[in-house]
Amino acid sequence: MISKLQKTIRPVCAIRSVHKSAVEVVERPAPEDTVTGSFGRFISEVQPQHLSSVVLHRSKRMVLDSIGVGLLGSTTNVFELALQHCQHVYAPDDISSVYGRRGTRLSPTLAAFVNGVAAHSMDFDDTWHPATHPSGAVLPALLAIGDMMPANGKPSGLDLLLAFNVGIEIQGRLMRFSNAARNIPKRFHPPSVVGTMGSAAACARLLSLDHSQCSHALAIAASLSGAPMANAATQSKPLHIGNASRLGLEAALLASRGLEASPLVLDAVAGVAGFSAFYEDYVPQPLKSPKDEGHVFLLEEQDMGFKRFPAHLGMHWVADAAASVHKLLVGIESGTVSPAQVQDILLRVPHSKYINRPFPESEHQARHSFQFNACSALLDGEVTVQSFSPAALRRPDLLALLSRVRVEHPQDNPANFDRMYGEVQVTLVGGDMFRGRCDTFYGHWRNPLTNESLRKKFRNNAGAVLPPEKVEGLIGAVEELDRVGDCTPLLSQLQ
Repeated sequence: MISKLQKTIRPVCAIRSVHKSAVEVVERPAPEDTVTGSFGRFISEVQPQHLSSVVLHRSKRMVLDSIGVGLLGSTTNVFELALQHCQHVYAPDDISSVYGRRGTRLSPTLAAFVNGVAAHSMDFDDTWHPATHPSGAVLPALLAIGDMMPANGKPSGLDLLLAFNVGIEIQGRLMRFSNAARNIPKRFHPPSVVGTMGSAAACARLLSLDHSQCSHALAIAASLSGAPMANAATQSKPLHIGNASRLGLEAALLASRGLEASPLVLDAVAGVAGFSAFYEDYVPQPLKSPKDEGHVFLLEEQDMGFKRFPAHLGMHWVADAAASVHKLLVGIESGTVSPAQVQDILLRVPHSKYINRPFPESEHQARHSFQFNACSALLDGEVTVQSFSPAALRRPDLLALLSRVRVEHPQDNPANFDRMYGEVQVTLVGGDMFRGRCDTFYGHWRNPLTNESLRKKFRNNAGAVLPPEKVEGLIGAVEELDRVGDCTPLLSQLQ
């Protein structure tokens, strides 16, 4: 174990066959006036004391939620396929643990990959604004590093939280350099872009790389980033998070060995596309040193969105609006909603092609369908994990309601998770009309889940895989994370 770790993070100058220029580049400080250099300095200089009590509280909630959805995700078919691939194609390397699979271990990068897949396998992971899934791209990589460290050299819980927050901060800063990134994506899936960068930053911090190596880790990660939106609503979408976690870790490990990359990858350089290849309106700004007065972590300013059911974030508005109509309908239909009484269903939602799916044919399509989630909530009063089971997808009552749905895209309803709304209007055969509207669903960063609700979600998710004593042990381990000398209590209970 120790020898493998030493091979990974030993000093650059000790690595054989490294070209002299590579060593010189790593040792030479990045130019003071570059955006890329400022990000590298931030990653290397930030310290635990820079994390406020608010940031620590919010990030621990994110860690708990991400572990829970990852454990539940380990029961899915897409996770099983990814795990089998790693076990059968690659040589065994029993270092890092796999969510919910006692006795199963992989190499650190492959463990980061499959656990990242688990985190997004049901689209149940957290969401931020501008839109991305930040935790699933970062936490699996950090847990893999924790497993990789020797028993007498595990990172402290506070070190793990610091690195986690670095990964979240870098994602948020990069997305705020683009106005296009604030809207529901059309080209690249954001976690496959900024998630890879965040994973690289977090891993570079946990590995204690110097500021130049941190800059190179980001630049290397940029070459490993990007996945098209065409694979949304398919089994391949969870691979985006798995790859972000894995490739960010690999970028940091390569940087630790002395691999060099562009020192201007985050800068706006005329005629040369760096990070601007992903966002054409990208206008970067240097990142202040955490030592500078006035620097505030973005997680201090904006809370995280936690989902109550496993589906694309946009579904939560329309589901809540439909659930409010359900309450009205059951009052006149003796406790049930009968499709035979429904003449028309009108949804007023933002224009976004990949989540406008009138007749979804799989659970992944259903998780990305305004129509499916609205009709499920109309029938049941809520959307749950079970709503996406094969039997639920084929319900005759659901299919009947889907055939009555129309969709409108009002001009005042932008494809933006901070400004959109969902409206459901149901007209009965007799002409009676019922309307529900949701401007901010419960779980949105403006209306976050309470600690009680978040823990209930975690217990339901983790309890599908782990015994009750481990579920409660994980809750306690995360709550105490900033106060323990090493992260072993957390790592030991993930299987």
